[in-house]
Amino acid sequence: MKRHFRVWRGDASGGDLRDFDVEVNEGEVVLDIIHRLQATQAPDLACRWNCKAGKCGSCSMEINGMPRLGCMTRMSTFTEDETITITPIRTFPVIRDLVTDVSFNYEKARETPAFAPPPGVAPGDYRMQQVDVERSQEFRKCIECFLCQNTCHVIRDHDENKPAFSGPRFFIRAAELDMHPLDDREDRKEHAQASQGLGYCNITKCCTEVCPEHIKITDNAIIPMKERVVDRRYDPLVWLGRKIFRRDELESASTKPSFPPIVNPSTANPSTVNPPMSSARLPQTAPVGPDGHMDIAELVAPQQGGLSPFGEDLEFPLPPEQIAYHHPDPDKTPDR
Repeated sequence: MKRHFRVWRGDASGGDLRDFDVEVNEGEVVLDIIHRLQATQAPDLACRWNCKAGKCGSCSMEINGMPRLGCMTRMSTFTEDETITITPIRTFPVIRDLVTDVSFNYEKARETPAFAPPPGVAPGDYRMQQVDVERSQEFRKCIECFLCQNTCHVIRDHDENKPAFSGPRFFIRAAELDMHPLDDREDRKEHAQASQGLGYCNITKCCTEVCPEHIKITDNAIIPMKERVVDRRYDPLVWLGRKIFRRDELESASTKPSFPPIVNPSTANPSTVNPPMSSARLPQTAPVGPDGHMDIAELVAPQQGGLSPFGEDLEFPLPPEQIAYHHPDPDKTPDR
């Protein structure tokens, strides 16, 4: 059957919606219709796409006003008499037709501090518990379609906010690295607040609603990150402790924290291996066995933390003797 479409045609200087009647077959998606439209009626129609499998994020567009992927929006979701309106994503400048300039996102990506490996641990010697992998794996599903960036009203309705606001895609990146046990940077929270504009977000969850990978951007990344910022900067007890122990002065005097030396947990005093309530403790893993594998152990930490979304909540702080997360001894790690 033939269905009625309205497709935006134009460039940076302006444009308007054009009407088309296009043949639609059973099981097709909106991107199929755009390809047929290019082949039969509008060969100069510009559209960005790549995989047609919902994994590259290239075919981002707005379909009937909703930010979606063209390759993941089935025609069967619309009624037979419904007009389907296809427009470019609104937040970013139009280059031509359905193609927009999303370089803003790549600029913000370059501004995000990269993963910083711990000193003294060579690549290939990193050890992580499965619970740590699961905690951040959700955020690594991002395909960078930038639909969350497009729908975020902080920059969608206020173009002047773009210099100071990174957006939800890079908030989940900051949250992922902040919870990474092997990341050596301690200023992720401060950077998110001061340089990425975390405070601009008022957690309306519009970014979560449009995510094609169903990442809980707001609940699992932005809100916990905001809570950690508040705990560090605005909690009165933490503020008093920072003043008493001159934490602010120590941090300003040295840009890189000093860590205690790595020791063998099997021979050292547990209180020295895992100093309680220390924010300067290196991440540590369970010992590696003769077969080169670690025993199954769940990560726990002696620091006060928020509620865990991965099962039963633990009470903090834990006594050091209950910590089952030790750094492998480089001298005793078997060769692989």
